[in-house]
Amino acid sequence: MIILVGYATVEGQTRRIAEAIASTIEAKGHQALLVDIASGAEYAVGHPQAAILCAPVHAVRYPAAFQAFLRQEASWLNGVPTAFVSVSLLIRSEFEEEREEATHFPDTLLQESGWKPGMIHHAAGALRYTEYDFFKRWIIRRMAEQENAPTDVTRDHEFTDWQALSAFVTAFLAAAKA
Repeated sequence: MIILVGYATVEGQTRRIAEAIASTIEAKGHQALLVDIASGAEYAVGHPQAAILCAPVHAVRYPAAFQAFLRQEASWLNGVPTAFVSVSLLIRSEFEEEREEATHFPDTLLQESGWKPGMIHHAAGALRYTEYDFFKRWIIRRMAEQENAPTDVTRDHEFTDWQALSAFVTAFLAAAKA
């Protein structure tokens, strides 16, 4: 089975997540077609038989190019097995109400696009302190303090649960074959 692993990324963590998904798919004997949706690149195999799409949430919004892709491809996506991986830091919050809020980030996106993925996974992203400019690093560090998240700005901090992501992809593949 050929599976589109489409992603949009802002700071690079969603790309790493998509690459891990593609690796899991290929390790299970399928072909993964890894595509940066925001680049506007076309994929040459027509419409694959399934898709797992990944996008980060920043300021409660997904990237505009990802939203446009969903609106354009919703009809096709609704006709094949699909899954969505929503990437946010809020999903790892120590506060239950914030984690609950993060589970609803996809609601508006899916409603506006018309896409109805069969499965949704919420993955925690990363704090890329070493890549932020001074102002963004200062703001993110202050927000991290309120969340009891790492505040060491001399290095990056990754929160993605790779085992949970692999288990999600395995479950998707099993459901897609059914």
